[in-house]
Amino acid sequence: MKDTALELVLRRDRAVFLAALGVLAALAWAYVLWLAASMEGDHTAMTDMSGMSMAGMDMARPGPRPWGVTEFAFMFVMWAVMMVGMMLPSAAPMVLIYARMARQAHTQGKPFAPTAWFAGGYLLAWITFALLATIVQWALERALLLTPMMESASTAVGGAILIAAGLYQWTPLKDTCLSQCQSPLLFIQQHGGFRREPKAALMLGTEHGLYCIGAAGR
Repeated sequence: MKDTALELVLRRDRAVFLAALGVLAALAWAYVLWLAASMEGDHTAMTDMSGMSMAGMDMARPGPRPWGVTEFAFMFVMWAVMMVGMMLPSAAPMVLIYARMARQAHTQGKPFAPTAWFAGGYLLAWITFALLATIVQWALERALLLTPMMESASTAVGGAILIAAGLYQWTPLKDTCLSQCQSPLLFIQQHGGFRREPKAALMLGTEHGLYCIGAAGR
């Protein structure tokens, strides 16, 4: 049986990774240019008010630009592309194993759920993380703890985040995520094998995807 289009893509995970990096870079530059244009517009508005008193100018000076639907969607897409580019290489071997086992099960008359369901579980995990990351970024910007250029506006908060990230590397949770992500066959054995039901296959892929997200960074 010939490889499906999904399997062919997974076998070219490096090309997908590079493509994702290219898209991410393009989105980042688009965001920077959009932000520069917005700041230029704010500067022009402030120049037009040059005749106002200093107190009046302070009151009229615009604060952080609130996110609208467009800004939220833009940042969500950026996070999603980054997650796909970063996590696909770790997911590709597992999905290819599933596809190979599914072909064997099909010839034996015991078909698994289509590979797309299992792979969709990884996509669901990545998209969920991207959504959460976007919400956290929005909340930090709104609390004036993060600049629109995604730089920390508070040395205390920035230091606390770095310390927390460092401590996480030594937690049992990190070790568990690493062991589950780096040993996909062991993960499958511990979870009762591959599934025939689409929903079960989707959830199995999602769970392994979350473990691999938790293992990222080492």
